[in-house]
Amino acid sequence: MVRPRGEINVVCQNEICSYYLKEEGKDIIKRGKYSTGNQRYFCNHCKTFFMETKGTPLYHKHLSKLEIINICKHLVEKNGIRSIERITCHHRDTIGHLIEDLALHAELVNSILLKDVKLGQFEVDEMWTIIKKNKRKLSQEALIQISKVMPGYSFS
Repeated sequence: MVRPRGEINVVCQNEICSYYLKEEGKDIIKRGKYSTGNQRYFCNHCKTFFMETKGTPLYHKHLSKLEIINICKHLVEKNGIRSIERITCHHRDTIGHLIEDLALHAELVNSILLKDVKLGQFEVDEMWTIIKKNKRKLSQEALIQISKVMPGYSFS
């Protein structure tokens, strides 16, 4: 007798799949885990593997979600990149790349920090200000994303 499948709350992340980001009609199964501990999924329609963190700041990161939240908390406290490097024992390039990814996904990060981490809007705005100050070579897309979440900031 076959055990019934558990509920899978992810959708296909492959852009060329006919069920890309569609909830109904999806045929996705779990297929092991990656070395980072993230769940690996397989879409039976397009025959591709993907991980649950695709399209988020956690994608292709060797840091856990708790470590990334810890780095965000240090940014809120106005610590610099080298200071965060000494505190967390992660290389400054790792922190710099993480800051770039956080800026590219600013709306998602903003909602996570406000709802899950329980930071105030003022603290999150401070973090975005510190990111803009410390990471002077942000891409245009990252600056546009930050402008969407910071009230009163206009991209010019």
